[in-house]
Amino acid sequence: MTLVDRFLKYVSFDTQSDESTGLTPSTPKQMVFAEYLKAELESLGLEDITLDGHGYLFATLPANIDKEVPTIGFIAHMDTSPDMSGKDVTPRIVEKYDGSDIVLCAEENVILSPAQFPELLDHKGEDLIVTNGKTLLGADDKAGIAEIVSAMVYLKEHPEIKHGKIRIGFNPDEEIGEGAHKFDVEKFGCEWGYTMDGGEVGELEFENFNAAAAKVIFKGRNVHPGYAKDKMINSIYLANQFINLLPAQERPEHTTGYEGFYHLIGIQGEVEQSTVSYIIRDHDRAKFEDRKKEMERLVAQMNEEYGEGTVTLELRDQYYNMREKIEPVMHIIDTAFAAMEAVGVKPNVKPIRGGTDGAQLSFKGLPCPNIFAGGLNFHGRYEFVPVQNMEKAMKVIVKIAELVASK
Repeated sequence: MTLVDRFLKYVSFDTQSDESTGLTPSTPKQMVFAEYLKAELESLGLEDITLDGHGYLFATLPANIDKEVPTIGFIAHMDTSPDMSGKDVTPRIVEKYDGSDIVLCAEENVILSPAQFPELLDHKGEDLIVTNGKTLLGADDKAGIAEIVSAMVYLKEHPEIKHGKIRIGFNPDEEIGEGAHKFDVEKFGCEWGYTMDGGEVGELEFENFNAAAAKVIFKGRNVHPGYAKDKMINSIYLANQFINLLPAQERPEHTTGYEGFYHLIGIQGEVEQSTVSYIIRDHDRAKFEDRKKEMERLVAQMNEEYGEGTVTLELRDQYYNMREKIEPVMHIIDTAFAAMEAVGVKPNVKPIRGGTDGAQLSFKGLPCPNIFAGGLNFHGRYEFVPVQNMEKAMKVIVKIAELVASK
């Protein structure tokens, strides 16, 4: 089975996660895919294959060298985003893309155009796997899984490439921020790992947002509107007031690079009670803490205005910037950097404006930067992945294994 065949098979599984269930995996269909992968890894002759009840699948490619070599791992997630359906994904390959518009769905006039997505033009002449305009594709992160499995097959078929023990790990629920929660780092047994979950070719990431979730609850006082003067407190207006107290320029749509933000992700409201939900993000830990304090200050300010207990804040940290865990072991970045250059990929080291399982794993004791998997426009109908991107990612995995053994 080729890398492309493997990927096309994987995206036929609907593995959309769901943060509302409170289960791991959050959806049973992820376990269906995990069972398929387990059977595939068995048929390929990998060893120490385990699939636990929470959907964490681990396997080993044994070393083919006598000397002591660090055990390293490659990790990808099985779930797809709740943002759009991953059911009945129908991919097709646009061979030797010519730079024109790609009609994904004629009946609904869904067009993948370089006018809206100029990054398409970086891939003229390449073979693009696209959707039918009705679902996401699932390259995030089934491209990563296909690349890892294909790299293990390549190493088995080319014993002249010397490597140490390699562990691979596929987990559920990354898209709802819980992919690393039940990942058994000790059982995985690696000195360090790499998540294959980045985007464009060359991406190499070891900095990510510090992240928190905030829920702000506003209690109103509902009375008959005909007799409401000096009595009614409409919680919807309180919520609106709070939203407008936060700086408008510190929203995702106005920020880039290392700039943090407050992102309003949900609002539910009636006169009696309203709730707004935010995610808070910043690369800088001190600025991140300041953002949380600002939320607390605004809640206190509104309670002073309307009475104690009118506004309550529920705040919880989600994950932290992995940079502080990677900097003491920067050789793992140097190795990935060298591997990319060796296979003709220009490394592009940049901060992640988001988070990965690698961030949480790094804080659990497994330093785990993120490498490109090659897909673009994740989480929607315009998602695509160039075949050549996946091939390059697979070569990077093989070269990392070789370089670690040669040192």
